[in-house]
Amino acid sequence: MDLSRLWARLNPLTSPFALIDILVVALLVYWLLGIVRGTRAVQLLRGIGIVLALTIFVGTVARDQLQTLSWLLSTIVTPALIVGVPVLFQPELRRALESLGRSSELLSRPLSGANRSELLETINSISRAAIQLSQQGVGALIVIERNSRLQEYAERGVILDSRISTALLLNIFYPNAPLHDMAVIVRGNRILAANVVLPLSEDVIGPRRYGTRHRAAKGISEQTDALAVVVSEETGAISLVQDGRMASYLTEARLRTMLAGLLSVPLEAEGK
Repeated sequence: MDLSRLWARLNPLTSPFALIDILVVALLVYWLLGIVRGTRAVQLLRGIGIVLALTIFVGTVARDQLQTLSWLLSTIVTPALIVGVPVLFQPELRRALESLGRSSELLSRPLSGANRSELLETINSISRAAIQLSQQGVGALIVIERNSRLQEYAERGVILDSRISTALLLNIFYPNAPLHDMAVIVRGNRILAANVVLPLSEDVIGPRRYGTRHRAAKGISEQTDALAVVVSEETGAISLVQDGRMASYLTEARLRTMLAGLLSVPLEAEGK
């Protein structure tokens, strides 16, 4: 009887809105899981899930036997979670809202031919500089601005607004040069600023311990849609960070290909 009522409710021939409702909720959950994947929010969600499961169990099964625990969970813990969730998940909520905003921008502002040409110049300059810095054992952090503006971070450093080139990047990161510390921010085919201080990622859970450059790269990619190229001073490894996720030990060709894919720039245009 229950199954027949369920089928009658979900039957698309009777009303498609129930299935649309389920589909929209499923897509929303999938999108939110994509936002928090690879961040410390996963561990927070597990902890909250355990607390909620305990609350439901105590409130429905063992309420009379565990009265003190039931009162504690219903009076203190549950309200504290309701108040604390926006604070605990502030970076993830910000990323979710920015992701929605970027979706509308992408629909209304496609890349022009000029933009592709500028980005191709940027990709080639960064890839060549990264491999040369890696071979010389020089650390570097290069952040590529996309839809999220990085002006507030750029103003913390030294504004350059200079056309990008491999030679200029090598000079900036040359050891003991005035601007070699911190990060470089690239906008289009121009170096917007150097010696920029970036927010450090709080996600330190994992099989390896990240240095300051890698944590800064993860931090800016978690809070914005920027791409970050990191050259390790210790190992010379080249890494690319997007949305807090890191691909390491890249070759020059692999870095160029990944950047082109993420920036939607066809590499075939290089020969034109």
